[in-house]
Amino acid sequence: MAEPESGRGRRRRPPRAVTYPYRRIERVEVTPADEPDPYGDDSPAWLAIDWGRHLRTIEAGGTPINYAEIGEGPAIVFVHGLGGCWQNWLENMPRMAALGFRAIALDLPGFGSSPMPPWQISIPDYGRLLGGFREALGLDACTLVGNSMGGFIAAEVAVGEPEWVERLVLVSSAGISHARMRRGPVLAGARVSVLVNPLLRRLDIAAMRRPGLRGLLMGGVIRHPEWMPREMLVEFIAPALGAPGFVPAVAALTGYDLLDRLARIRMPTLVVWGRDDLVVPAADAAGFIERIPGARLVVFDDCGHLPMAERPVRFNRLLAGFCGARAS
Repeated sequence: MAEPESGRGRRRRPPRAVTYPYRRIERVEVTPADEPDPYGDDSPAWLAIDWGRHLRTIEAGGTPINYAEIGEGPAIVFVHGLGGCWQNWLENMPRMAALGFRAIALDLPGFGSSPMPPWQISIPDYGRLLGGFREALGLDACTLVGNSMGGFIAAEVAVGEPEWVERLVLVSSAGISHARMRRGPVLAGARVSVLVNPLLRRLDIAAMRRPGLRGLLMGGVIRHPEWMPREMLVEFIAPALGAPGFVPAVAALTGYDLLDRLARIRMPTLVVWGRDDLVVPAADAAGFIERIPGARLVVFDDCGHLPMAERPVRFNRLLAGFCGARAS
């Protein structure tokens, strides 16, 4: 884990936002915030935690799974997206643990510190992996939260194994427009991105001091990378570099069609999106809302593909309320 900056006080923000190219999808309306909704968190709880004490390894689906766990109580299982890792949920796990939940986030096989599985990566197999992971941990019904590809996998589980999903939270989830994508061009782009990984390996916290570099690396994913703690950006980027599961996972999610089965989802479902998402278009949110009975949609303004990290105060409050608690 990255070491926090010494003498860190309140994060100093630039006098104005640096704007990166993005497109707005006009059919999606922003959900007004009824309480404070800052960008980022000036007092990140995760920086004060010795995460080495919370890391575990367990075998599920015939493969070792690296995961982090903190807190006690009803379980919330967090699933990262393509190119992600368990650290994508750093802003959320301590807050949920403080509210009486058992927060668990895993590295999917082929990502982070979980090795490639002995089976071919696919959305259904990742879904079965989550079921095996849940059984190995001895969990009963729990809340399942997934971002991007992780949301796609969570939806697959909610359709195929609904008995153990008490609540479903889809965060900027893949699965709508990806069902119609052509695999060839998408895979070509994925392979090109892998080629630049050796250059990114030279990054460290000192390099992330430069707002221009933050924008170059994360401007297509995060709305305002210059406002994010540089320690967090390193935690997001470093475990993803050279992930062996990246290209196979791209192939797995591209063209996989879950659309006609989404109507089978019956558990309470919350859909959260960033209005300025460049990775998965905000219009895809409507695809889930139209198909999942009773699903609730919340769209964050001035937010990219990672609402849980970009606007963690509001996201944690929203998740806590959805799970029957109240964030402080």
